Amino acid sequence: MRRLHMIVLKLTKNTSLTNISKLASVLRQYNSQANRYCLLSVDATCIKPRYMSSEAKRLCSENMTVKKIGTHNGTFHCDEALACFFLHQLPEYKDSEIVRTRDPAKLAQCDVVVDVGGEFDPKRHRYDHHQRSFKESFHSLCPEKPWVTKLSSAGLVYMHFGRQLLAQLTQLKEDDKQLEILYDKLYENFVEEVDAIDNGISQWDGEVRYTISSNLSARVGSLNPRWNSKSQDTEEGFKKAMKMVGEEFLGKLDYYQSAWLPARVVVEEAVKQRHQVDPSGEVVLFQQGGCPWKEHLFALEKELQVEAPIKFVLYPDQNGQWRVQCVPAGLNTFENRLSLLEEWRGVRDEALSELSGIKDCIFVHAGGFIGGNKTQEGALEMARRTLQAAAQSPANGSS
Repeated sequence: MRRLHMIVLKLTKNTSLTNISKLASVLRQYNSQANRYCLLSVDATCIKPRYMSSEAKRLCSENMTVKKIGTHNGTFHCDEALACFFLHQLPEYKDSEIVRTRDPAKLAQCDVVVDVGGEFDPKRHRYDHHQRSFKESFHSLCPEKPWVTKLSSAGLVYMHFGRQLLAQLTQLKEDDKQLEILYDKLYENFVEEVDAIDNGISQWDGEVRYTISSNLSARVGSLNPRWNSKSQDTEEGFKKAMKMVGEEFLGKLDYYQSAWLPARVVVEEAVKQRHQVDPSGEVVLFQQGGCPWKEHLFALEKELQVEAPIKFVLYPDQNGQWRVQCVPAGLNTFENRLSLLEEWRGVRDEALSELSGIKDCIFVHAGGFIGGNKTQEGALEMARRTLQAAAQSPANGSS
């Protein structure tokens, strides 16, 4: 072996073209003898097996079974970005590849397809809503749910995977009552908006007074290339859109789970204790202000079968003074079940105390929906006087 090395060294000192063929021949002879030497040798460095490690094999095997999520290419929208984000949160699709295409052959190879393909078939995980025959809403697919807005790909994926998604993100069990409340809340206050906008459903009938251009769907749309941009590539924009809708959804979920849902316990206790605040049962009291109470109050009135609708809510403000707030007639209206007395509205401080005969008054809003007093007793008295006046003169009711 040493002799062969010496031959190679001598030849490499002379690199003329006439010696290249000789050098190649010697190297072939060297390799042949070296290989024969390795076969005869017991040196472990020569007989190491030449195949991939088990780790490499495992990784290769995993890569071969990566799931694929199919959606359309080109201009992207909020609904498929949100649908893809939802799927990526699930263990089954966590590492899945997103294939953006309209090629039927490529879509057929995907494990789940959203917003493209012209099919709605949950058994095969096909979730498109553009076909002429598609008219499904949450209510039509789940009659126990009230929402009749036509579903987009986001709503379809949320309806079929939403409980599993929330269980994964919150660590609650899928059959937990709190998870079901979150499931409903996040559809009504997040996903339904995406469904409606994607399907071109107006929020109201009649002429629009003003335009809101900063909603989530509009912000996703702004990530597409401009019509006159030199590059019309949408891949990077779609990734940004998924990140944007994901962060917003997770932010909403965090608020509803950590702040909104605990408020339900507070409101439920206040509703149950209402007769201790006032015999009428039409006034509830919170010991801490800022609690989001309206939605919970309406839901709990039905759940607890409250006979006399609650009219007023009392709570302390940040300065330790007390507010008396009217309960609205509904979630999306400025009309009250019962407004504070008309003659008090817009009057403040001593003038209001003198007019009402109630000590320590601070104000009553000109709209009659809220008032203030320095003490809890004073705020409660403002509510009681209004209830008494309404009982004597029903015409003094809501406004």
